[in-house]
Amino acid sequence: MTKAIKIYFASDQHFGAPNTVKSKEREVVFVQWLDEIKKDATELFLLGDLFDFWFEYKTVVPKGFIRVLGKLAELKDSGIKIHFFVGNHDLWMHDYFETELGILVYHYPKVFNFNNKSFLIGHGDGLGPGDKSYKFMKRVFKNSFSKWLYRWFHPDLGVRLAQYLSLKNRYISGEEDLHFLGEDKEDLIIYCKAAYQKEKYDFFVFGHRHLPMEIDIATNSRFINTGDWINYNSYAIFDGEKLSLHYYNTIAD
Repeated sequence: MTKAIKIYFASDQHFGAPNTVKSKEREVVFVQWLDEIKKDATELFLLGDLFDFWFEYKTVVPKGFIRVLGKLAELKDSGIKIHFFVGNHDLWMHDYFETELGILVYHYPKVFNFNNKSFLIGHGDGLGPGDKSYKFMKRVFKNSFSKWLYRWFHPDLGVRLAQYLSLKNRYISGEEDLHFLGEDKEDLIIYCKAAYQKEKYDFFVFGHRHLPMEIDIATNSRFINTGDWINYNSYAIFDGEKLSLHYYNTIAD
């Protein structure tokens, strides 16, 4: 018999953007969703970019987000296992989630098995053949020297600078996130098809793209992109057998 489970996946909330008022409105909705899934969730995967910017100084973390952090702590304390995959907007996460909330943090895609189903799970940035300039910048930002250098900025200046650059980047690339490019041009789909040739995963679950997607990688393999909580309020559920995409509040399941 298969074990009764209900695993939730969500990504790309980008709390902090575009401003405090709009971010708080979305945070309230997301916290309501967290409160609802607490009733039946066995595990929760947050697939990156929970924040539009996150940087951990040795004794300082960014101000705000108390509602969502408190609710995550409540879910964890209730016995729900929570996984967090670092995204490109919160890649400077260190050990705050692990030490303060008991949430497992991953910096790279990882394989999981649930009810004899194999999953390859991650945020999704920098995967696939394209976006070479971003891949180079990611290596720069993840470099230990870069992080050490950034720590010398006063937190007020460092956070403000990062928020400005993050928002500017969103205005530049935001339109691209609204349109499906086709299976042969979507980097994540190309990446998953190549990964399937090496290992026959049942499911691929990623975020980053901001566009909800359900694509068959092969006859018995499925890719889901969890979309975002800016335009879609979208998430995925694995019930022990099937993985499906859903929408909260604004769009009916």
